[in-house]
Amino acid sequence: MPEPGPRMNGFSLGELCWLFCCPPCPSRIAAKLAFLPPEPTYTVLAPEQRGPGAPAPAPAPAAAAANAAAQPAPQQPEEGAGAGPGACSLHLSERADWQYSQRELDAVEVFFSRTARDNRLGCMFVRCAPSSRYTLLFSHGNAVDLGQMCSFYIGLGSRINCNIFSYDYSGYGVSSGKPSEKNLYADIDAAWQALRTR
Repeated sequence: MPEPGPRMNGFSLGELCWLFCCPPCPSRIAAKLAFLPPEPTYTVLAPEQRGPGAPAPAPAPAAAAANAAAQPAPQQPEEGAGAGPGACSLHLSERADWQYSQRELDAVEVFFSRTARDNRLGCMFVRCAPSSRYTLLFSHGNAVDLGQMCSFYIGLGSRINCNIFSYDYSGYGVSSGKPSEKNLYADIDAAWQALRTR
Protein backbone atom coordinates (compact mmCIF):
# COMPACT_ATOMS: atom_id res chain seq x y z
CA MET A 1 0.00 0.00 0.00
CA PRO A 2 1.46 3.42 -0.95
CA GLU A 3 2.46 5.82 1.78
CA PRO A 4 -0.18 8.60 2.18
CA GLY A 5 1.00 12.07 1.20
CA PRO A 6 1.20 15.10 3.48
CA ARG A 7 -2.07 16.14 5.10
CA MET A 8 -3.28 19.59 6.02
CA ASN A 9 -5.96 19.77 8.73
CA GLY A 10 -6.93 16.21 7.93
CA PHE A 11 -7.15 16.72 4.15
CA SER A 12 -4.72 15.38 1.57
CA LEU A 13 -3.37 17.64 -1.14
CA GLY A 14 -5.62 15.90 -3.68
CA GLU A 15 -8.70 16.45 -1.53
CA LEU A 16 -7.87 20.13 -1.09
CA CYS A 17 -7.32 20.50 -4.83
CA TRP A 18 -10.69 18.89 -5.56
CA LEU A 19 -12.44 21.10 -3.00
CA PHE A 20 -11.08 24.41 -4.27
CA CYS A 21 -10.17 23.81 -7.91
CA CYS A 22 -12.26 21.08 -9.47
CA PRO A 23 -15.93 21.59 -8.57
CA PRO A 24 -18.10 22.90 -11.40
CA CYS A 25 -18.75 26.20 -9.55
CA PRO A 26 -15.63 27.52 -7.80
CA SER A 27 -17.26 30.98 -7.64
CA ARG A 28 -19.84 29.59 -5.21
CA ILE A 29 -17.07 28.39 -2.92
CA ALA A 30 -15.37 31.78 -3.14
CA ALA A 31 -18.66 33.54 -2.37
CA LYS A 32 -19.21 31.40 0.72
CA LEU A 33 -15.72 32.18 1.97
CA ALA A 34 -15.58 35.86 0.92
CA PHE A 35 -18.97 37.40 1.78
CA LEU A 36 -20.17 37.55 5.38
CA PRO A 37 -23.19 39.89 5.54
CA PRO A 38 -24.28 40.66 9.12
CA GLU A 39 -27.85 40.89 10.36
CA PRO A 40 -29.06 44.40 9.37
CA THR A 41 -28.45 47.03 12.06
CA TYR A 42 -30.74 49.68 10.55
CA THR A 43 -33.96 50.27 8.63
CA VAL A 44 -34.96 53.03 6.25
CA LEU A 45 -38.40 54.55 6.79
CA ALA A 46 -40.39 56.65 4.34
CA PRO A 47 -42.44 59.60 5.73
CA GLU A 48 -45.73 57.71 5.38
CA GLN A 49 -44.30 54.94 7.57
CA ARG A 50 -43.45 57.45 10.33
CA GLY A 51 -46.69 59.41 10.10
CA PRO A 52 -47.26 63.03 9.06
CA GLY A 53 -44.97 65.55 10.73
CA ALA A 54 -43.21 62.89 12.79
CA PRO A 55 -39.53 63.53 13.40
CA ALA A 56 -36.92 61.03 12.34
CA PRO A 57 -36.70 58.26 14.93
CA ALA A 58 -33.91 58.39 17.49
CA PRO A 59 -31.57 55.44 18.05
CA ALA A 60 -33.49 52.54 19.55
CA PRO A 61 -33.13 51.74 23.26
CA ALA A 62 -32.54 48.14 24.30
CA ALA A 63 -36.22 47.34 24.93
CA ALA A 64 -37.36 48.87 21.64
CA ALA A 65 -34.65 47.01 19.76
CA ALA A 66 -35.80 43.71 21.27
CA ASN A 67 -39.41 44.45 20.32
CA ALA A 68 -38.38 45.52 16.81
CA ALA A 69 -36.54 42.23 16.32
CA ALA A 70 -39.77 40.33 16.99
CA GLN A 71 -41.77 42.37 14.43
CA PRO A 72 -41.50 42.04 10.65
CA ALA A 73 -39.39 44.67 8.91
CA PRO A 74 -41.35 47.60 7.46
CA GLN A 75 -41.71 47.88 3.71
CA GLN A 76 -38.75 49.73 2.26
CA PRO A 77 -39.21 52.89 0.17
CA GLU A 78 -38.44 52.70 -3.54
CA GLU A 79 -35.20 53.91 -5.08
CA GLY A 80 -35.03 57.62 -5.65
CA ALA A 81 -36.96 58.19 -2.41
CA GLY A 82 -35.11 60.58 -0.21
CA ALA A 83 -34.47 63.16 -2.89
CA GLY A 84 -35.91 65.90 -0.69
CA PRO A 85 -34.78 66.73 2.82
CA GLY A 86 -36.38 64.42 5.35
CA ALA A 87 -37.98 62.18 2.71
CA CYS A 88 -36.48 58.99 4.20
CA SER A 89 -35.14 58.48 7.68
CA LEU A 90 -32.58 56.19 9.19
CA HIS A 91 -33.56 54.07 12.19
CA LEU A 92 -30.58 52.44 13.91
CA SER A 93 -30.79 49.38 16.12
CA GLU A 94 -28.78 49.19 19.33
CA ARG A 95 -26.23 46.97 17.59
CA ALA A 96 -25.30 49.93 15.36
CA ASP A 97 -23.50 51.52 18.36
CA TRP A 98 -24.45 55.15 17.56
CA GLN A 99 -22.07 57.54 19.36
CA TYR A 100 -23.45 60.95 18.45
CA SER A 101 -26.53 63.15 19.02
CA GLN A 102 -29.72 63.52 17.02
CA ARG A 103 -28.17 66.56 15.30
CA GLU A 104 -25.52 64.39 13.66
CA LEU A 105 -28.11 61.73 12.79
CA ASP A 106 -30.14 64.43 11.02
CA ALA A 107 -27.10 65.10 8.77
CA VAL A 108 -27.37 61.54 7.39
CA GLU A 109 -29.40 61.13 4.21
CA VAL A 110 -30.45 57.62 3.17
CA PHE A 111 -31.97 56.57 -0.13
CA PHE A 112 -32.02 53.71 -2.62
CA SER A 113 -30.46 53.26 -6.03
CA ARG A 114 -30.90 50.46 -8.59
CA THR A 115 -27.97 48.43 -9.95
CA ALA A 116 -27.50 47.14 -13.51
CA ARG A 117 -28.26 43.66 -12.12
CA ASP A 118 -31.63 44.97 -10.83
CA ASN A 119 -30.75 44.93 -7.12
CA ARG A 120 -31.90 47.74 -4.87
CA LEU A 121 -28.90 49.36 -3.21
CA GLY A 122 -29.08 51.11 0.17
CA CYS A 123 -27.06 54.35 0.01
CA MET A 124 -26.01 56.85 2.67
CA PHE A 125 -24.77 60.42 2.30
CA VAL A 126 -23.26 61.89 5.47
CA ARG A 127 -22.91 65.66 5.41
CA CYS A 128 -20.01 66.05 7.85
CA ALA A 129 -18.63 69.31 6.46
CA PRO A 130 -21.36 71.36 4.71
CA SER A 131 -18.82 73.80 3.22
CA SER A 132 -16.62 70.99 1.90
CA ARG A 133 -15.89 70.72 -1.82
CA TYR A 134 -15.11 67.01 -1.52
CA THR A 135 -17.07 63.83 -0.95
CA LEU A 136 -15.37 60.52 -0.25
CA LEU A 137 -16.94 57.41 -1.83
CA PHE A 138 -16.38 54.81 0.89
CA SER A 139 -16.74 51.04 0.32
CA HIS A 140 -16.92 49.52 3.80
CA GLY A 141 -15.31 46.24 4.79
CA ASN A 142 -16.84 42.80 5.02
CA ALA A 143 -19.17 41.68 7.85
CA VAL A 144 -20.50 45.21 8.54
CA ASP A 145 -23.32 47.33 7.14
CA LEU A 146 -24.08 51.06 6.93
CA GLY A 147 -25.69 51.10 10.37
CA GLN A 148 -22.49 49.88 12.00
CA MET A 149 -20.33 52.27 9.97
CA CYS A 150 -22.46 55.41 10.40
CA SER A 151 -20.66 56.69 13.54
CA PHE A 152 -17.29 56.05 11.91
CA TYR A 153 -18.33 58.10 8.86
CA ILE A 154 -19.27 61.10 11.03
CA GLY A 155 -15.89 60.98 12.79
CA LEU A 156 -13.88 60.44 9.61
CA GLY A 157 -15.61 63.18 7.64
CA SER A 158 -15.26 65.65 10.51
CA ARG A 159 -11.53 64.93 10.85
CA ILE A 160 -10.67 65.20 7.16
CA ASN A 161 -13.25 67.94 6.39
CA CYS A 162 -15.22 66.15 3.70
CA ASN A 163 -18.59 64.50 3.24
CA ILE A 164 -18.93 60.72 3.04
CA PHE A 165 -21.01 58.70 0.57
CA SER A 166 -21.31 54.96 1.18
CA TYR A 167 -23.54 52.05 0.20
CA ASP A 168 -24.35 48.53 1.28
CA TYR A 169 -23.37 45.70 -1.03
CA SER A 170 -26.10 43.46 -2.44
CA GLY A 171 -27.34 41.23 0.38
CA TYR A 172 -26.03 43.55 3.11
CA GLY A 173 -28.18 45.84 5.28
CA VAL A 174 -31.30 46.92 3.39
CA SER A 175 -29.85 46.16 -0.06
CA SER A 176 -31.58 43.41 -2.02
CA GLY A 177 -29.94 40.55 -3.90
CA LYS A 178 -27.24 38.11 -2.91
CA PRO A 179 -23.59 38.81 -2.24
CA SER A 180 -21.46 37.87 -5.26
CA GLU A 181 -18.50 39.18 -7.18
CA LYS A 182 -20.64 40.22 -10.17
CA ASN A 183 -23.11 42.01 -7.91
CA LEU A 184 -20.23 43.76 -6.16
CA TYR A 185 -19.06 45.31 -9.44
CA ALA A 186 -22.61 46.41 -10.26
CA ASP A 187 -22.98 47.83 -6.73
CA ILE A 188 -19.93 50.10 -6.93
CA ASP A 189 -20.96 51.29 -10.40
CA ALA A 190 -24.48 52.14 -9.18
CA ALA A 191 -23.05 53.89 -6.11
CA TRP A 192 -20.71 55.97 -8.29
CA GLN A 193 -23.58 56.93 -10.60
CA ALA A 194 -25.81 57.84 -7.62
CA LEU A 195 -23.08 60.02 -6.15
CA ARG A 196 -22.48 61.80 -9.46
CA THR A 197 -26.17 62.39 -10.25
CA ARG A 198 -27.47 63.31 -6.78
